[in-house]
Amino acid sequence: MYRSPARYAMNLQRYLVNQRNPTHMAKRVMIKPEVFINHRGTDTKRTIGTLLYDHLCWLNIRSFLDNKTMKPGDKLFDKIDSAIRSCKVGVAVFSPRYCESYFCLHELALIMESKKKMIPIFCDIKPSQLRVDQGNAQSCSTKDLKRFQWALEEAKNTVGLTFDSSKGNYSDVVTSASDIIIHSLMEIEDEEQVQRQKKTQLTLYK
Repeated sequence: MYRSPARYAMNLQRYLVNQRNPTHMAKRVMIKPEVFINHRGTDTKRTIGTLLYDHLCWLNIRSFLDNKTMKPGDKLFDKIDSAIRSCKVGVAVFSPRYCESYFCLHELALIMESKKKMIPIFCDIKPSQLRVDQGNAQSCSTKDLKRFQWALEEAKNTVGLTFDSSKGNYSDVVTSASDIIIHSLMEIEDEEQVQRQKKTQLTLYK
């Protein structure tokens, strides 16, 4: 759906103001995340992963990042799977050691299976280099292997951001990613509003 720059800027301001509204914030306490950040901690925990999470929190956008959100005693798969199923947007930060992690691939596959809007960030890696690591290929089940290969192919065919940490500025990629996330959330909110209006109309006609 096309948005003029002026209308986009106006809606963006309205969205962010609404996020900071005390009444709106009160309703948001301890509820579902809007954004799930899927990343390889070894590569990006101290860089893009945390910087993006902190920036989204500053914008008051509820986000899930494992090392920031989970607490001692949380059940790993229960907490992560629930966050993915309930979020609106998934951000996958692909990096050189991403595909070595069973958890990264599981999260990516679940984001895809749940039909979430997925925004890829290719950090120091090209989409064509994404493939299931040999170690995971040998140790995971046939079912998981197929899930992971399918999810990676879907990611390769999704337009995303590319970032070279040896040349780029982290603040630039974080700002760009945040803008795309906000735009995606606004579009999803518009679609949900249209669906609510349709349901209301159907109820009135019954």
